[in-house]
Amino acid sequence: MAMAALRREGKRFALTSPNPINVLRSSLAPSEEQMSLGVRGISTQIVRNRMKSVKSIQKITKAMKMVAASKLRAIQVRAENSRGLWQPFTALLGDTPSVDVKKNVIVTISSDKGLCGGINSTSVKISRAMYRLTSGPDKESTYVILGEKAKAQLIRDSRKFIELSITELQKNFLNYTQVSVLADEILKNVEYDALRVVFNKFQSVVSFLPTTATILSPEVVEREAEAGGKLGDLDAYEIEGGETKSEILQNLTEFQFSCVMFNAVLENACSEQGARMSAMDSSSRNAGEMLDRLTLTYNRTRQASITTELIEIISGASALEG
Repeated sequence: MAMAALRREGKRFALTSPNPINVLRSSLAPSEEQMSLGVRGISTQIVRNRMKSVKSIQKITKAMKMVAASKLRAIQVRAENSRGLWQPFTALLGDTPSVDVKKNVIVTISSDKGLCGGINSTSVKISRAMYRLTSGPDKESTYVILGEKAKAQLIRDSRKFIELSITELQKNFLNYTQVSVLADEILKNVEYDALRVVFNKFQSVVSFLPTTATILSPEVVEREAEAGGKLGDLDAYEIEGGETKSEILQNLTEFQFSCVMFNAVLENACSEQGARMSAMDSSSRNAGEMLDRLTLTYNRTRQASITTELIEIISGASALEG
């Protein structure tokens, strides 16, 4: 009798539900309405997968922080030593960013890689502001870009004003010889009255200062010296040897530009590693906070499912006793 009743119930279930396995799966899977109710509708498997992803991201950010810290220690000493190269030129030829010239070339130094805070955006903002200040009806301003990140930003609205673009600058170990070749390449391809180098000067791991260095052409230096301006003291020096004053100024200008470029590239690379180290430290802390929240959600979800199962067991036992 009992077996016959079970067979009748099985036939009735088969007639009302063509695929009972799909019905069972759909009843167990949480719906969107259940997901929106809170922790009770969230699957513990989803939370575990999310926790696993956050842990992987945290490992990557911690590793990137350690790599940036090791690179920073290697570059910082070289950047500090390179400051003594361009300081004598500042004392001799001066640094006059307010000089009024017709042809301005803005040399923007940035990084090739991201995840280093806002140092590249800061360089681009300073370069655009410099372009607006130095451009006019009878003036001409152009860009020379070093680094992929500044190129990607400036090419959007200033493509026709970019004369030269150089990327992958920090792919190899930089020394003065390589930077001097790069500076010579820039001088050969651009016509200028003033070169304005925009870079980030390293101060500490969490601080960098946007800086602009101005290098004047030999003609402008001679004109300013004769006018008795800030470069008027240049005529106080005596020239020995067979070279003329214009030839000496030409050599001094080229040497000054290569020294400023060498220091600017190292300072910007040092700022990049410091900013990346700080950014990865913040990312690791944020990942840890997210992991704590996910752990709390997982525990609540698991506790809710256990409580539901206990209620069902107790309710079934009470029904059997009654």
